[in-house]
Amino acid sequence: MKYVVTIQHPGHVHFFRYAIRELEDAGHEVHVFCKDLEVVCDLLEEYGIAYEALAGDRGSLLNLAVTQLTYEARLLRRARAIDPDVMTAIGGTAVAHVAPLVGARSVVFTDTEHAPGNRVTFPFADEVWTPACYHGDVPDEHHTYPGYHELAYLHPDRFEPDPAVVAEAGLDPDDRFVVLRLTAWDASHDVGQGGFEDMADAVERLEATGAEVLVTSEVDLPPELEDRRASVDPHRMHHLLAAADLFVGEGATMAVESAVLGTPAVYVNTLRMGYTDEVEARYGLLYNCQGSFRHQRALSTAERILAGEEGGDWAERREALLADTVDTTEVVLAALRDETPPTGAGSDPTATVAPADD
Repeated sequence: MKYVVTIQHPGHVHFFRYAIRELEDAGHEVHVFCKDLEVVCDLLEEYGIAYEALAGDRGSLLNLAVTQLTYEARLLRRARAIDPDVMTAIGGTAVAHVAPLVGARSVVFTDTEHAPGNRVTFPFADEVWTPACYHGDVPDEHHTYPGYHELAYLHPDRFEPDPAVVAEAGLDPDDRFVVLRLTAWDASHDVGQGGFEDMADAVERLEATGAEVLVTSEVDLPPELEDRRASVDPHRMHHLLAAADLFVGEGATMAVESAVLGTPAVYVNTLRMGYTDEVEARYGLLYNCQGSFRHQRALSTAERILAGEEGGDWAERREALLADTVDTTEVVLAALRDETPPTGAGSDPTATVAPADD
């Protein structure tokens, strides 16, 4: 069979990389298209995935529509030449629009209820696949599975942490350290949202606990914080998260990556999703910090965790999560092959926490 996979974000590379490999190993054709984003292209090359970039960085929101139209037009032209059986993506707006024009089945994965593209994607997609904890509106062809996107590449059947990454980051094995994530706030769903109020204050308070702070940032750091920037290559970041004592940051994906690896995560963002709610309410591996006082609450929570006053049985909590969930790559492969997906103990969509009123 012929498959088309489109990539719009570094996390999508991780999500599809094992499925792409298994499809190719089984003798199928897999064509990968992406937007020309530096980290996306670097990751695809690092993992040996052949790809074609169809459009550049979107830049401003004003350019978003133009970039999307260009991307879809070029994808349509390439798909007509390929004549694929299945087209797939996370988010999947272009895939949902192009697939019916070339007679392909479109399979869209998402875990983000507030993504603006959902409104112009779902009505055109043949199938929409989400974690069971997803609580947004989806059309009739909605399929759920017990798990999270991050388990497509961080499930223990797929990933084994390399302890050497600690030395790569300039740390000693006995050092306590926190990974601090800062986002660029340039995605369409980030308009009007926010995270930390003062990154220097966040670093100062975390370091006051005696922990080293390694910053991974999509934006320029103030000169006084530049020496805290994590030196680990992007494809090695998950090894660093697995070794960390704590993750604190504005990115939901990296927060849940940390959680499924057994590293407690403090998520600082006015946006919350079904999966961040569930990982908090069901497994206690993530702490949602939203609302007007999110900065102070996040740092106070981080201080308690680092002082040993909050939880501590992180490995047991991770085992409970893994017992309830499945290897998401197996779900992806089943969806693309039109087979029955694996099942687990399952997620409970009702196990969520109401947004904090602060």
